[in-house]
Amino acid sequence: MKKFYKTIIQVEVLSEEPFQWNNLSDVNDAITDGNCSGKVTEISSKTLNAEEVREALTEHRTDPDFFDTVEHD
Repeated sequence: MKKFYKTIIQVEVLSEEPFQWNNLSDVNDAITDGNCSGKVTEISSKTLNAEEVREALTEHRTDPDFFDTVEHD
């Protein structure tokens, strides 16, 4: 049976001004090369089966067939 994985990550940013960002690249740049401090914490990690990953992909508004969830012999 094919396995899939779901990991939830939390990023905390400390800044001197309200933090503005549009994507994860902005966050990374701010805490590695910019004037912000950041802490990344893994909140949870679990294994999903094909049905669970299709449901999670739908929640992400991603095509449920994004991963090959069909078992091949």
